Amino acid sequence: MSVGTIVELSQLLDVLQRVEHELLLFAAFWFVIGAVDELAVDCGWLWLRMTGRATEGRLPRGYELRPLDGRVAVLVPAWHEADVIGELVAHTLKVWPHDGLALYVGCYCNDPKTLASAMAGAGGDPRVRLVVHDRAGPTTKADCLNRLYRALIADEVRRGISYTSVVLHDAEDMVHPAALPVIDRVLEEVDFVQLPVRPEPQTASQWIAGHYSDEFTEAHAKSLVVRDVLGAAIPAAGVGCGFARAALDKLAQERRANGEDGPFSSECLTEDYELGLLVSREGARGRFVRVRDSLGELVATRAFFPATLDEAVRQKARWIHGISLQGWDRLGWGGRPVDVWMALRDRRGPLTAVVLAAAYSLLVVEAVLATARLAGWQETVSVSPALKAMLAITLASFVWRAAWRFGFTAYEYGIVEGLRSLLRIPVANIIAIMAGRRALFAYVRTLRGADVSWDKTTHRSHPASFATKAIAR
Repeated sequence: MSVGTIVELSQLLDVLQRVEHELLLFAAFWFVIGAVDELAVDCGWLWLRMTGRATEGRLPRGYELRPLDGRVAVLVPAWHEADVIGELVAHTLKVWPHDGLALYVGCYCNDPKTLASAMAGAGGDPRVRLVVHDRAGPTTKADCLNRLYRALIADEVRRGISYTSVVLHDAEDMVHPAALPVIDRVLEEVDFVQLPVRPEPQTASQWIAGHYSDEFTEAHAKSLVVRDVLGAAIPAAGVGCGFARAALDKLAQERRANGEDGPFSSECLTEDYELGLLVSREGARGRFVRVRDSLGELVATRAFFPATLDEAVRQKARWIHGISLQGWDRLGWGGRPVDVWMALRDRRGPLTAVVLAAAYSLLVVEAVLATARLAGWQETVSVSPALKAMLAITLASFVWRAAWRFGFTAYEYGIVEGLRSLLRIPVANIIAIMAGRRALFAYVRTLRGADVSWDKTTHRSHPASFATKAIAR
C-alpha cells in the first residue's frame, strides 16, 4: 500500500471518528432525556405500590354474571375479517349473556365473506345487529364506527329504547367475561373507562408478535396506572374501552359542526386514541382500570398481534402517524402540565426512531474504527468528560429498563417469556425505526393531498378458537 493511500485512509478514518463523536453526542443526549422521563414514571409507580394505590383489585366470584345497570351497545367495525369476526361474535355472546347487551357489527356491501361469517357467529341471537355500510369499503375505521353509531340512534328511535353506554372492540378481540360488568359499573362514576390489552403469545412468532407482549404489559401495568392516578387524560386503545352515552353525544354534536356525522373523526388514523383525550378535554373524567377476576386472571382484552415484520411495521407506522404526527396537528399542546408531559411521551415515536437509528448506525461505525485500531490506527478525537458521563447514564438506564421489562413480562407471562423479552429488545427497536420512517413518508403524502386510508392489519385467527381447542383436549 502506497504512502498516499495510507494518508487518505487515515484522513477518512479521522472523518469517520468525528461522525462517530457527533452521533454519540446526539444519541446519548436524547437517551439521557428519555431515561429521566422513564425514571419519573418508575418512581411514581414505586411510590404508588408502596402506598397501596397501585394494587390490582380482585373481583368476587360470579362477578361476570352481575346484571347491567343500563343498556350497552358494543361497536365492532369489520373489513376483510372473515377469519375472525364469526369467532368474536360467538364468543362475545357466550361470555356476555346479559339481556342489556347489543352487539353492532359494521360490514361492507363489497365484503360478503365478512358478513356471512358474522351471521354464522350470531346464530340468530337477537342481540346482534349486522349493519351494512352504504359505502363500499374500505373507508376508514372511524367512518365505519360512525355508521354503527347512526344505526344505534335509529334503533333507539324505532324501538323506543336508550343505550346508556358504548363499548368499542375490534374483530380480533377475545373479551373477558367480567369486562362488560366492570365497564358498566365504572361508567356509573366516570365518562370513559379503559381496560388493559393483553397480547397473546404465538408459538410461531415468538419474536415479532412477542415484543407486543413486552410493550403492552409494561405500559398497561405501569405507565397507564401512573397516568390514571395523576389524573392525566387517558387515551383510548380502541378495544376494551367504554364511553358514557352523554359524552359521545356531546362529541358528536361538536363533530357535526365540522362536517362529521358521528363522534369519530374519519380523517384520523387513531380515532380511538383521540377520542379518549377529547372526552377529558370536555371536562369529563376517564379512568384506567386494572383488576383480576376471582381466579386471578387479568380482566383484559386478549388478541393476536401481527406475527410478521411487514405487518408489525405497518401497524406501528399507523400508530405513529396517527398519535405523533396527526396528534400534533389535531390536538395541539394545550392543557395542564401533566397532560403536556403525557402528550410528549405519546408523540415521541418519530424522535425515538431517529435516535435508535443513530445508535444502530454507531454500531457499524464503531466496528470499522475498532478494526482500524487493531491495525495500528491512532484516534484523533477524545471523548469529553460530559459525553463519558452521558454514556455511563445511558448504559445504566439500559440495564434499568431491561430489568423493568423482564419483571413485568415475567409477572404476566412467566419467567421464560420474561427472559425472551430481553432478547426481543433489538427486535422492538428495529421495528420502531422502520415504522418511524414509514409513518413520516405517509404523513408527508397526506400533506400533499393524499387521502387517509384504512391501512388495517390482517387477522388470520382468533384467540377464542385456540381456547376452545384447549378445553376440548
